[in-house]
Amino acid sequence: MKVLVIEDNRQLADSICNFLQGEGYVYERAHDVKTAEDKLLMFSYDCILLDLMLPDGSGFDILDFIKNKQISSGLLIISARDALDDKINGLENGADDYLTKPFHLSELNARLKAIYRRKKLEGTDTIIFNDISLDTDRMEVLVNDTPLDVTRKEYDLLLYFLINKNRVLSRQAIATHLWGDYTDNLANFDFVYQHVKNLRKKISAARGADYIETVYGVGYKFNANKV
Repeated sequence: MKVLVIEDNRQLADSICNFLQGEGYVYERAHDVKTAEDKLLMFSYDCILLDLMLPDGSGFDILDFIKNKQISSGLLIISARDALDDKINGLENGADDYLTKPFHLSELNARLKAIYRRKKLEGTDTIIFNDISLDTDRMEVLVNDTPLDVTRKEYDLLLYFLINKNRVLSRQAIATHLWGDYTDNLANFDFVYQHVKNLRKKISAARGADYIETVYGVGYKFNANKV
């Protein structure tokens, strides 16, 4: 999961990001409204953690921005403001959940996963597509009921393909989603090719169908129509 943390308290942002990294998330940070809006225009995120009190505006400004730009990321408000009006306003304007500070990082993790399940996985922990089964809770992959020995990045890559079936994904989009926004400035994305190659090889070794197709000059597509 790729998360944008919008929080002006640097110490709290450090704590959240260190925790997310330990849990295997890809994260990016923004400490003000301007930086957050720039990132939301340039990159995509599975979920956004949004503080309401920011130095150059309000988290509600970002909520309006997300609505106007039709950004489909999951959104969890994290705020020291425990006012009922703020909660109602946030939820009615597009937030998926509201978590009051201080909070346990384990609860933050659980709420992120719950939002991701609702937004991306139709409320389930398991994605099943023909001969492939992916358990997002245990982070396990089965192909023809055989466990697949995949790396964390290979698992994330397969999940990204499965939730974007039949969509052409550029190498750059894959890189920024799975490794972070900094990859946007790299000269090439050969490392994406290597991970895709390894994943296809492992699926094939388990006698799974090769759904991942190369779109020359662009990237890859998970062809869900392949028999």
